[in-house]
Amino acid sequence: MKPLHIMFITGEYPPMTGGVGAYTHELAKRLRCLGAQVTVLTAQAAADSSVALKCGGVRVLPVVRRWDWGIWPLAANLAAEARCDWLHVQYQTAAFQMHPAINLAARAWQRKGFRVAWTYHDLLHPYLFPKAGRRVRTWVTLRPAEVADLVTVTNEGDRLQLAEANLTAERIPIGSNISGSQLTAGERTAWRQKTGYRANDFVLAYFGFLNRSKGGLTLIKTLHRLAQTHPNIHLLMIGEQVGASDTGNLAYWHEVQALITKLGLEPRVRWTGNLPDAEVGAALNACDVLLMPYTDGASLRRGTLMAGLANGCAIVTTTPQAPLPELQEGRDLLYVPPEDDAALAAAVLRLAGDAALRSALGKNARQRSTLFTWDAIARAHLDKYLSLQTPRDQAKA
Repeated sequence: MKPLHIMFITGEYPPMTGGVGAYTHELAKRLRCLGAQVTVLTAQAAADSSVALKCGGVRVLPVVRRWDWGIWPLAANLAAEARCDWLHVQYQTAAFQMHPAINLAARAWQRKGFRVAWTYHDLLHPYLFPKAGRRVRTWVTLRPAEVADLVTVTNEGDRLQLAEANLTAERIPIGSNISGSQLTAGERTAWRQKTGYRANDFVLAYFGFLNRSKGGLTLIKTLHRLAQTHPNIHLLMIGEQVGASDTGNLAYWHEVQALITKLGLEPRVRWTGNLPDAEVGAALNACDVLLMPYTDGASLRRGTLMAGLANGCAIVTTTPQAPLPELQEGRDLLYVPPEDDAALAAAVLRLAGDAALRSALGKNARQRSTLFTWDAIARAHLDKYLSLQTPRDQAKA
């Protein structure tokens, strides 16, 4: 019997920057290790993908120029040639150019004999056309959950939102796209010195590219507030500045840069730019406090949060909007209200004055990250695929 063959369909993939692309890359590798065959259908922008093409037998097809109605026959024909069993869409609204074709594709692919899986990385509405109202946008967003053979979400909040519409989804968390590492005291000191920090500097960090949902303006206002009384405070911006999918990211980055300039904070802010994963892990280990002030609250769909946990950071983030039972405030991290720079600054000062609490938060964060390993995530997916295979499917194989 031939191995199960899954085709992932994703709007972004390495070397394109973005959490969904990194997630798909990790999941594809782990599924391949479990014996499945994996093909990735993605955008032409991922064509220069030496990382992807070396990914342990995963076949990458960076051939999609536009995510319009042509994706229906393109995906079906390529999947038929590869003898795929499942077409699995890794869905984030902005990654598919806000076009409804991907949302309405599942039924067409099922008619061609494929099983269809759908992972919602967000439930944001596509733009569609100017006069499309909320009702139409909601229908387009939820249509895959009504039709697909397997629907998954990455966090409890999205599962509950679908449940309100009488739709069922499996919750399978994401893992960290950055491997967990741990520096010795000497290595940490050396890294900070190499980066230009002095022994008594207190280094805040932020990880990930900027967009409006990640609270970049609040972050800068917090830094300004702290700098009034703490001259040794600094902010390290780790990683790529602007992601590949959301065209609004660049405009927001300019807003953040303008505020830094207006408040005279340039000497306190360092940007690492794109770094190898090992260097990202080292930077996370070397900071004193990681600030992730999401405007929509902490969530397990945030790969940047998962990376902070895996690397043992003392994390201050925003209060979840939906239940987050896996993480406990005060034990694993600290919560503050969104868009509240005064509260965020107060949490930083609390940690600055309590090294034992910082250490405990980091240790517990690292331990909690073991709940979200990629091997377990891949196994959960494979088990779901296999459980939904029918005797007819197995006979075809």
